[in-house]
Amino acid sequence: MKLCEGDTIAFYSPSIQATYLYKDRFARACNYLKNKGFNLKSGQLTEKSDFYRSGTIAERANELNSLIRDPNVKCIMSTIGGSNSSSILPYIDYQAIIENPKIFIGYSDVTSILMAIYAKTRMTTYYGPALVASFGEFEPLVSQTYDSFIEVVNRDINFPYRYQKPTKWTDEFIDWKIQANAKSVYPNKWVFNGKSVIEGRVIGGNLSAISSIWGSSYMPKIMKGDILLIEDSNKSIDIVERLFSLLMLSGVFEKVSAIILGKHEQFDDCKSNRRPIDVLMEILPNNDIPILYDFDCCHTHPMLTMPLGDQVRINFDEETIELI
Repeated sequence: MKLCEGDTIAFYSPSIQATYLYKDRFARACNYLKNKGFNLKSGQLTEKSDFYRSGTIAERANELNSLIRDPNVKCIMSTIGGSNSSSILPYIDYQAIIENPKIFIGYSDVTSILMAIYAKTRMTTYYGPALVASFGEFEPLVSQTYDSFIEVVNRDINFPYRYQKPTKWTDEFIDWKIQANAKSVYPNKWVFNGKSVIEGRVIGGNLSAISSIWGSSYMPKIMKGDILLIEDSNKSIDIVERLFSLLMLSGVFEKVSAIILGKHEQFDDCKSNRRPIDVLMEILPNNDIPILYDFDCCHTHPMLTMPLGDQVRINFDEETIELI
């Protein structure tokens, strides 16, 4: 399914009320996509608020379902993540998704929705940009995020698709209500810790969100040979250790053939001077799982888009990653 100029991108708010809280960033994001030639359709909860969320569970589910059932909508994109997207999973119309296939994209807490759709329909979903969080950013990083989004969604134009490492990245914190300029950037680096060539189905997303649906029917079963994508944001090192331990205790590391560990936005190392990769390696003292870490499919900018459920090839010798 391709996304072309003139198509309609709909947006919804399954958790945080970003369109209400960050009106300038919301407007900037809408203008950016409109200038790319897309039509936009607002979800029913746009610019609405229910204290800590965009609406009730029923209202949030209805917002998404109405967009799913709209035959004119080609792509459904979240506005942002949050903490409670998983509340609407039992009420999503999965049969309507099967009957009206669309491009579903988002990240962070929306991982639970992306995983649920994949688990219930076996349709590819996309771990990638969210309207306000991603397309409300400033140049040049916003265009790098956009380019990956379009290239990956329409990757049959150039297949197999090889990811290109951005030269710069940022996780600088600036309050969105006052941000008026581009953020400071840092030199970028991906680290390929392993040997040989690994191919497998890529599955995963935000680890905190995954933990919220772990063991339920909305979380796809991790299969032997899978490539696990995990990332997180604004967590302290003890929480990261706990989340990695959940995977270890659940036997995930005995099944996966490789791990893609995304950059961790605003990681709190609690003065330990240790990184998420150090924590992961401690959890895996006797495990020789190849790991690509500091990959840019995460909360930082720019963000690369990853199709969940599709096949990925990581060449640890040549230091490349491709969709195949």
